[in-house]
Amino acid sequence: MSHNFLVVDPEERLDVIKGLASAVRVKILRHLNTLGPKNVNEIAAELSLPQSTVSSNMQILEDAGLVETKSQKARKGSQKICHSTFSEILVAFKDGTKAADKDSIEVSMPLGLYTRCEVSAPCGLCSNDGIVGLLDVPETFLEPDRMKAGLLWFTRGFVEYQFPNNAKLKNASIEALEFSMELSSEVPGTSADWPSDITMEINGNPVATWTSPGDFGDKRGVYTPGWWKLSGSQYGKMKTWLVNGTGSFVDGVKVSDTTLKELSIDEHRSIRMRIGVNEDAGHPGGINVFGKGFGNYDQDIIMRIMTR
Repeated sequence: MSHNFLVVDPEERLDVIKGLASAVRVKILRHLNTLGPKNVNEIAAELSLPQSTVSSNMQILEDAGLVETKSQKARKGSQKICHSTFSEILVAFKDGTKAADKDSIEVSMPLGLYTRCEVSAPCGLCSNDGIVGLLDVPETFLEPDRMKAGLLWFTRGFVEYQFPNNAKLKNASIEALEFSMELSSEVPGTSADWPSDITMEINGNPVATWTSPGDFGDKRGVYTPGWWKLSGSQYGKMKTWLVNGTGSFVDGVKVSDTTLKELSIDEHRSIRMRIGVNEDAGHPGGINVFGKGFGNYDQDIIMRIMTR
C-alpha cells in the first residue's frame, strides 16, 4: 500500500494553514480524497458550488501544494484534472531542532512521524507502552498512535521522513548531510546471521546500501522495555550515512559515488529521507528501526546539516 502524508510546522508553512482555513476548501479536499481525481466542473456540480468558487479555492490549494492539477485530453481540447496530494495532514510544532555548533544544524525526528510508507508483512509498530494496532497488518502504519512508535519493522518497502531544510532559512551553504539511526535485520524471532540490504534514499536518489548482519536478540536492549518479549528483536547497530561533495559514506567508509550535488537539496524547503528494503535486494532480510525507548541508543532519527 502507498500513502502520502504531510507533517506541517505552522510556523514554517502558513500557506498550508491558510489552505486548510476554509470550510469550502476542506470540503473539496475531502471530496477528492474520497472519490478520486475530478475536474473543476465535476467538483462544482457534485458539491453544489459555483464553478467560480471552486476555481478560486482550487488555486489556493494548488499554491499550498495540497492539490495538483494535470492536463488531460477531452472531447474538445483539454481539461484540468485535480488530484489531492496528501491522504493525511498532521499539524505539529517541531521542537527537536537545534544547532549542535555554529557549523551544523541538527534535527531529531520521532520514529512515527514518517510522511509516506509502503510496507509488507511481517510488520508492526510498538510504543513504550505496547503494540500499536495489529501485528502483520500494513494498514496499522496509518494508525494515529504510530506517532508514539519507538520501534517499527517490516519485510519489504520503506518509510519516508520529511525534514526541514533549515540551511535555506539561514542562507547557509551545505557542505555535508548526515543521517544516523539504530537498525537491524528482521526475522520472525531473532537470528544473528540474517543479512539484509537496507537502502537509504534522499530526495528520491538512492544514496547507499548497508547490509545488516542480523536481527539481534542475545540480550535485552539497554532501553528496550520490560514488557517486550525476549524472543523479539532487542537492539540494532547505530549506523551513519553521510553525503558530501565526493560521495556517500556509511560509518566513514565510502560506498557510492552519489554526491551532495545530485540530491538538489538547495532547490527544496524540505529534505526527504527514505529508509527500507528494496524489492530487488540481494539480501531481502527485512528491517527494524529503533527509536527512543527501544534498543541500545535512546535516540530518534537524527539529521545533521554541516554548513560553511
